[in-house]
Amino acid sequence: MSDLSKIPVTVITGFLGSGKTTLIRHLMQNPQGKRLAVLVNEFGTVGVDGDILKSCADENCPVENIVELANGCICCTVADDFIPTIEALMAMPQKPDHILIETSGLALPKPLLKAFDWPAIRSRITVDGVIALADAEAVAAGRFAPDEAAVQAQREADEGLDHETPLSEVFEDQIACADIVLLSKADLAGEAGLAAARAVIEAEAPRKLPILPMTEGEIDPRLILGLNAAAEDDLAARPSHHDGADDHEHDDFDSVVIALPEVADPADLVAAIQKLAREQDILRVKGYVAVKGKPMRLLVQAVGERVRHQYDRPWSGERQGHLVVIAEHDHIDPAAIRAVLGA
Repeated sequence: MSDLSKIPVTVITGFLGSGKTTLIRHLMQNPQGKRLAVLVNEFGTVGVDGDILKSCADENCPVENIVELANGCICCTVADDFIPTIEALMAMPQKPDHILIETSGLALPKPLLKAFDWPAIRSRITVDGVIALADAEAVAAGRFAPDEAAVQAQREADEGLDHETPLSEVFEDQIACADIVLLSKADLAGEAGLAAARAVIEAEAPRKLPILPMTEGEIDPRLILGLNAAAEDDLAARPSHHDGADDHEHDDFDSVVIALPEVADPADLVAAIQKLAREQDILRVKGYVAVKGKPMRLLVQAVGERVRHQYDRPWSGERQGHLVVIAEHDHIDPAAIRAVLGA
């Protein structure tokens, strides 16, 4: 790469649990001859996604090229966190050929794109493209496409509901900012579900976008890298609910970290997480748990009532589990969450 060339950055956005980390793992394993760097933005103070990715580090993306920003959305902490991190990556003895940014599931991508206009980095870096992931099964189920008649009935019953929910705004802003939309978990959605999800995305998108199915993060990297979109120069084509605002807040969402002792049976933990989703409207749970009699730690990833878990690697140090629990602000009750989880 010529020193005069800008380093391309791919921004990977998507709602909670849409499969961003799984996609990045696939890209790390199929780098197309490029030296990669990864910047992971977590919501909450316990890094889970970054830890997963570091376990996949190799010569094409060494551990030192994987950076976590865990205490806030990077689009809200540009000067303090984002710019210095990007500058540090570009100052490495061996520069990355391509940088992948995994945003928090709660992040609005457009304010992040604006950060690439900062003089400190504008001449050296460009947004190659914005990739938005959408959970095909969830979208097909209509979670972000409310029935117009039902919405109208709610409006007539309660004027306070005459607005879009925070979750739908996040979803719509991510789609509006994208260059490509990937419908993740296509195998769970099936053909009918994919068709329904595609129709929702097409209705939400401000312009015609490629919409591609994806399962387990596997997609040809040539389809999503090397787009040369220069998205930082194309902001007008990426409308946002928050256009005109100087910044945005994440007060609609909150997280709590729950420390857990060893569990006897993962099935009991799964049932507890599903109960949280049903009874306390918990959106997302992720983290690690120790299981009695098992030397490996249990990685837990949950979106609503869908819970996935697997043993990922041996414990080192204290066998202390931690789960990050994320919900809308009014639904976070740490004491009630701990009670259900048996913490």
